[in-house]
Amino acid sequence: MSLGKFINKKTTACLAVIATAGANTSLFAQEAAAGAGAASKTVDMGPVYKSVLFYTLLFLLLCLFIAIIGKALRVYELTRTAQDKPEGINWNKINAVLFALFLIVGLYGVYWEYTVHGNMILPEAASEHGVQVDKMFNITLIITTIVFILTHICLFVFSYLYRHNKNRRAYFYPHNNALERVWTIIPALVLAVLVVMGFITWRSIFFKIVDPNNKPLSIEVTAQQFAWYLRYPGADGVVGVKNYKMVTGLNTLGIDFKDKNTHDDQATEELVIPVNRPVRMMINSKDVIHGFYMPHFRVQLLANPGMVTFFEFTPTVTTVDMQAKTNDPAFKYVLLCSQICGSGHYNMQRTVRVVTQEEYDEWIAKQPTYINNDLRKRFNLPLQAEPNATAPAATDSIPKDSGAVRKNQLALLK
Repeated sequence: MSLGKFINKKTTACLAVIATAGANTSLFAQEAAAGAGAASKTVDMGPVYKSVLFYTLLFLLLCLFIAIIGKALRVYELTRTAQDKPEGINWNKINAVLFALFLIVGLYGVYWEYTVHGNMILPEAASEHGVQVDKMFNITLIITTIVFILTHICLFVFSYLYRHNKNRRAYFYPHNNALERVWTIIPALVLAVLVVMGFITWRSIFFKIVDPNNKPLSIEVTAQQFAWYLRYPGADGVVGVKNYKMVTGLNTLGIDFKDKNTHDDQATEELVIPVNRPVRMMINSKDVIHGFYMPHFRVQLLANPGMVTFFEFTPTVTTVDMQAKTNDPAFKYVLLCSQICGSGHYNMQRTVRVVTQEEYDEWIAKQPTYINNDLRKRFNLPLQAEPNATAPAATDSIPKDSGAVRKNQLALLK
């Protein structure tokens, strides 16, 4: 629709009149409320300026302004027609100028997005494969941005140059084989290169060759509304098996303790991983589909109920080093859920800490095993001594005289 037809529409004018009446009613009510109060008090307009209704009324007021201008221009055109004078306003030229202005504003919008929102992206990748993913993303973004800018310049410049002119006839140009070959073959080649690049990157992430001198650390991650449960392999380096049929209130993960590899598995509240060592995540879910998402490592994979998925990556930047790079002492890596899994989805996260191998060894040695004495009783396994348990005193060491007993009690009270 042309600008001339838009501003001459009666519907626009009617909506604007209704909006103005509503705005005036609101203003009169506000003035009455202000007059009823103390004369020294000023009305706080902050909530009004933050409301959606305020900006809706402003938009409708703008529509009214455009409609009034349109009616005035329409009267002007009818007057010139009645006086047998030539057309006073060339709407085709006005539309062409608006196209050119829109091109300038749009190109500035692209620049603004890159300079403002571009600074809001994640910091540099903290994993080996993340560098490859970022490189592929940047190449794709640069190519598509160049194509976007060039095509829109052509679109709006042609709209400006070849606007309607009653003294010029359009040239009928239905077909050009050479031109169609160019705009078909070039995009096909570019897309083929991007697809091959993505395929190579994908295979390098999911099909890794295990280095016997640097075997990956396996960590099991179980998702449940709305938490992540972590299990480390223990001293044997093997995460024991589990079976969903064995899930109970006591054995919440369904660990099968008939498998001896489960006896030294450790449960932790924090995901701690050593830097420059491969980490193999074993991801599953107990209820619905969740999204295992660690943005700084460029790791994202679905956690599906009834099956285990794997993701192996190598962290390259410790938490301390990333705090220095981002100049943020409070920076933390996080594990999030990228799927809207329920009302508590927003709170489903864990802190991730990347540390040196020495710090990791010291930390993992302090973590408790998943199996406790209650589970050992349930599965008829030998009990372990409680860490804070003390041997009972011998019966012959108890003082027999009342004075000694009283002294002992006073010593205990102290």
